[in-house]
Amino acid sequence: MVEEGAYWLAWAQISGIGPVLLRRLQQHFGTLATAWNATKVQLGEVEGFGFQTLEKVVQQRSRLHPEQLFTKHQQENSHFWTPADADYPRLLLETPSPPPILYYRGEVELQENLGQKPMVGIVGTRQPSEYGIRWTRQISTALAKNGFTVVSGMAEGIDTESHIAAMKAGGRTIAVLGTGVDVIYPHKNRDLYKQILTAGLVVSEYPTKTPPDRTHFPRRNRIIAGLSRAILVMEAPLKSGALITATYANEFGRDVYALPGRVDDYPSQGCLKLLSQGASFILKELDELLTMLGAIPQIDAIEASTAPEQLSLPTLSPELQRVMDAIASEALPFDFIVQQTGMAAGSVSGALLQLELMGFVSQLPGMRYQKS
Repeated sequence: MVEEGAYWLAWAQISGIGPVLLRRLQQHFGTLATAWNATKVQLGEVEGFGFQTLEKVVQQRSRLHPEQLFTKHQQENSHFWTPADADYPRLLLETPSPPPILYYRGEVELQENLGQKPMVGIVGTRQPSEYGIRWTRQISTALAKNGFTVVSGMAEGIDTESHIAAMKAGGRTIAVLGTGVDVIYPHKNRDLYKQILTAGLVVSEYPTKTPPDRTHFPRRNRIIAGLSRAILVMEAPLKSGALITATYANEFGRDVYALPGRVDDYPSQGCLKLLSQGASFILKELDELLTMLGAIPQIDAIEASTAPEQLSLPTLSPELQRVMDAIASEALPFDFIVQQTGMAAGSVSGALLQLELMGFVSQLPGMRYQKS
């Protein structure tokens, strides 16, 4: 039997099928294995599948063999997750565009993947001022000492400072790359890269040996935002990639914080713009920031051996009751509920909507649901 992960890989090889369409496919058919065997007419029912995309699917799907492709890919890329894997980062899976393949190197900490250990993204300019460097070091150190994992992009400047400070404080850090996980960029960060492999993780949606490309880095910013409970923008001009990360964070329902600066400082213009749009201030009292970040709810551990709480509601149909039984008082991601019920994603989505209208279920940002 071909594993579901093989179909995530196979679908990702078809030109024109990106993370968003893959997510829609999975939600519409329940599994990508089912979608792989769907007819052209059935695929046309999925939003975003126009005539040209359908033609590409028909032409290219017949030439791909998921099981063989998956085996070959494993030989060339020894460590990767697909959304079908239990270890795939849960917070990233909640987003509308999770990478179909997430490659990694380093030391995996399962609590991070399950969303039980808080991760905070720190981003900013490649040319920070002394002010930006000082505050990045202070905040990264404080976060690491208080049990947070620092996520950034291993670029020059703010990214580099955040990684180094977190590790010096004895904490963990995750670098999201715009290259393959075996390609070091910028090359001057080769020593930093080696340190991260022993005190954290490097991840990427690009396979091994992928060189740097200017189009990769804006896309990887969505992964930084998706992995993190909150994004801190330390110093950023108006055209900084850090603002792209902040935009993704807002779309994903994450909190965004920005370090204020002088109105005539070029490196602070992006931060000031974020603050004017509603981002929270990073102030001198770091204890207050840590308290606010600590107040962000984490995903609680879900023991597979624990039977779901039973709720006797005679007014519910068997299908609605089945979905209701899969939901806990804590917020659970949509995919987990689908997995627990064993129902098609479309059926679960419809049932959740009905339960929401009946007042039994509440939807939270990131396609998470909990009992009201």
